[in-house]
Amino acid sequence: MRATDSAVLAAVDLGASSGRVITGRVTAGRVDLAEIHRFANRPVRLLEGLRWDIHSLYTGVLDGLKAAGEVDSVGVDSWAVDYGLLDADGHLLSAPVHYRDTRTDDVPEQVWQTVPAEQLYARTGIQHAPFNTLYQLVAAQRTAQASIASRLLLIPDLISYWLTGEQGTEVTNASTTQLLDASTATWAEDIARPLGIGLTLFAPLRAPGDKAGTLLPDVLQQLNWQRQVPVTTVASHDTASAVAAVPVGRKDHFAYICTGTWSLVGLELSAPVLTEASRLANFTNEAGIDGTVRYLRNVMGLWLLQECMRDWGDDDVVGLLREAASVKGLRSVIDASDTAFLAPGLMPRRIAQACSATGQPEPVTRGQITRCILDSLALAHRRAIEQAQELSGRHVDVIHMVGGAARNRLLCQLTADASGLPVVAGPVEAAALGNVLVQARALGLVGDVPQIRQQVADSQPLHRYEPSGDRAAWDAAARRISG
Repeated sequence: MRATDSAVLAAVDLGASSGRVITGRVTAGRVDLAEIHRFANRPVRLLEGLRWDIHSLYTGVLDGLKAAGEVDSVGVDSWAVDYGLLDADGHLLSAPVHYRDTRTDDVPEQVWQTVPAEQLYARTGIQHAPFNTLYQLVAAQRTAQASIASRLLLIPDLISYWLTGEQGTEVTNASTTQLLDASTATWAEDIARPLGIGLTLFAPLRAPGDKAGTLLPDVLQQLNWQRQVPVTTVASHDTASAVAAVPVGRKDHFAYICTGTWSLVGLELSAPVLTEASRLANFTNEAGIDGTVRYLRNVMGLWLLQECMRDWGDDDVVGLLREAASVKGLRSVIDASDTAFLAPGLMPRRIAQACSATGQPEPVTRGQITRCILDSLALAHRRAIEQAQELSGRHVDVIHMVGGAARNRLLCQLTADASGLPVVAGPVEAAALGNVLVQARALGLVGDVPQIRQQVADSQPLHRYEPSGDRAAWDAAARRISG
């Protein structure tokens, strides 16, 4: 990059509980972020089930872009698996179904009768999760909408389409559908065909860095912008963007934990791990930037605490963490990867019941429940990293924790203590940084992924946590929930 080169880029980053528009100013060796607009992402429960309020999200995107003022490029990332269906005129048929909707509860078992679970994994490398796009499509096959749908767009591609009028399917998000070949990054026809899924529903695949289009005249008018602005395809699965921004050196042997509503815990590999042992351990092989593989496990994450706080009517995170730090650690723990905690509602009671079922004291106070959650997440992080190393044959020297929980000092320290590995926390806005820097690379402002990561390391605050405490106590806690 020449010293005079710079750009201001807008990252639209949509999470499961909120959306943001963040601008990034990229100059020689630095990237500086500014949060322009944050808006809630509140699903709605309708007669037909749990749905995303996609029009409210899109309004939030437009409001944020308008507040940002004219930028040099826009990129969109979001959560995975969910989608909108369009009719032949390109109009959205209905609000996208939320991945926590119950319509897929019994669908995996039906699918496996036609395509065995072993075959699915050997081809796609995607973990079993009842909300995967494949299961959603099978669940929707007999609906009126499915019979008239002409196009399927994953959530970030849908937002990009409304901004540009151009349709595409970005590959890192496509890989989460359980319909993409893990080895070739092309559609797995032999998986889709027996299940009656027509892959022509999907728009053509495109890669991070590809041009997604330019803002439509009507959009420019709403934003009060005067010039054409490109929309750049980024790693549109927010975790893929976050992993692209993990601030590691070229020779580091690292694991990452991308935290938020979920904890995505894993390694970056050059090829998928498609063994039966990997399937049984429920690891997933998702596409990363530049042909890499995000080999990871989904852990329930801070969803557990978010749901407890919703139940309590308490939004004082700082106070809860302070109280959790003051109570006895490892008193009671749960399996934070258990899908029993996937559905919303009554989370404190369900956590207490899970502890009781494994012969542990029930956490009663808010501090005890919060500490139970954080200890359990640290154990789940440790277990996933240990298994990822064993299954992939890769060694890890350090854990990088990025995303919202990177500011949660107690969780960072507990993860270091549980794993026996140092934890480097930060950046918090990893997904937005990855989004911005892929746009910058498309404009020729930065080079390869190691350069992107070095730029993040040079311009973002990081904090290192060294392991401490009694490792034997963590071993004993792990045995309590493993049986």
